[in-house]
This record gives sequence, C-alpha cells and structure tokens, in this order.
Amino acid sequence: MKSLSRRVLDTRIRGGKLSLCCRTALIFAFNYTGDRFAFACCLMDDMKSSDLDRSTVETAYARWAPIYDAVCGPVMVKGRRAAAAAARAIGGKILEVGVGTGLSFDDYDFSTEITGIDLSAPMLAKAREKIASGRYPFVKDVQLMDAHRMAFADATFDCVVAQFVITLVANPEQVLSECHRVVKPGGRIILVNHLYSEKGVAAAVERWAAQRTRALGLRPEFPFARLQAWAQTSNDAILVERRKVAPFGIYTLVCFERVVPSAA
Repeated sequence: MKSLSRRVLDTRIRGGKLSLCCRTALIFAFNYTGDRFAFACCLMDDMKSSDLDRSTVETAYARWAPIYDAVCGPVMVKGRRAAAAAARAIGGKILEVGVGTGLSFDDYDFSTEITGIDLSAPMLAKAREKIASGRYPFVKDVQLMDAHRMAFADATFDCVVAQFVITLVANPEQVLSECHRVVKPGGRIILVNHLYSEKGVAAAVERWAAQRTRALGLRPEFPFARLQAWAQTSNDAILVERRKVAPFGIYTLVCFERVVPSAA
C-alpha cells in the first residue's frame, strides 16, 4: 500500500497541480532521497517563487499544516529521533528551530525544557493543540519567529536543534549564526538533514536534479562543506559530530559546539 504522502503527491500530479520541473524532481525524490524531499518539491511549487521569503513560506505551510503530520511524520522519524536523542544527551533548555506542528515533542522528556519557533502560524496552532493536551509539560512555549532574526537574548539555550530546516531557509549561514548566538558556551547546535552526496552516482543524480529544482527554491545539492565553511569562519564553533542516520543513511546528523572562552 502506498504511503499517505505518496498518495497525496500522486493526486497532485494527476490533477496537473505540479510543474513539469517539479514532476521531474519527484522521480528523483522517490527513488533516492525519500518522501520528505518530494513533499518539499510540492511545497515550493505552491510558493511559485525562487525566493524563500517569509510570506511565501507562510502561505505554503498554511496549506500543508492539516496533513503535515501524516505526510512527513513517518518519513522523518529516524532523523527526528536521532536529533532529539543528541539533544537529550545535553539536556536543559532546548530551542527547536522550525518546530512546526510539534512532531518532535514525543522525542523529548523531563530532562529537557523545550521552546519552539516557526514562521507558520497554522503549524504552530497544531503544536499548541498538542501542548494543550497536557501530554508535554516539558514544552515551555512555541513562538512565531523568523530564525534569521531571533528575539532571544545571547546564550539563552543549552542546545539548539534544527531538523530538516537548514537546507530550506533563505540564508543558512545567517540562521546558523543566530543559533550560535543564542546557544550557551559549551552548548551544541544539532542539525539533521539530507546533505549532498559528494561522490558516486548519487552525487551525479543530485547535480542533475539541482539544475531542475533550483527555480523552486530547493537545494538538493546542499553540501556538508557549506556547514563546515560556516564553522571555520566562526571563532568559537567546532564540529563535534557528523554521521549518517541508520538504516539507509539518507539523513546526516551534524553537531557543532560553541567553545567555552578560555580564561584570560
């Protein structure tokens, strides 16, 4: 039986609601990167823009909010749990960037205090419904906020988590710098995403797909080297972990640590 996400996308293809470029990208998506990438293709096709500006993101996610959990929940579960487990190992105050509907709430516990931010009010409404259920007393708050310009004070959180976010934001380096600013010295920034395959057949396929999906605002060719370059330009951010997430290695977990300043 087809997954709900596949059935939804098939319906949109049959209904002529996807561009030719997007249909081509879907062939690649379902055969290699998984349903999450295909979902993103549809999302960006809704946007009708190559710029991932705030208004288009809000509009697109408002359309998808009612079915987001069913479409993306099963697909992202391994990466989501890997990121949450890494964050629980740090504990304390955790910021979830792109918290969406609160899919990750089940992956945390009382060793943490969760604050979430997202650009989409309809997605946050779903998250607030989960909070109101009383099942997640360790979730402190969710707020409508742009990750490029966070309202939090410096060094607020013990850990910042961004799941399936960094390759879709308009300026990944700026978002990383904001994550770095709001995490405490000694704290960690934890990312999980599909990252560009740097060699082999997969890399060739992704380069081909990138040429056809760039107009949708997607970055299937987003390389780890871009994250590494950001860290190298920061005076006190170091890479502490990079690993493929089992079982298929589609997603990569990347952790940076904000270095504790040395005593003068």
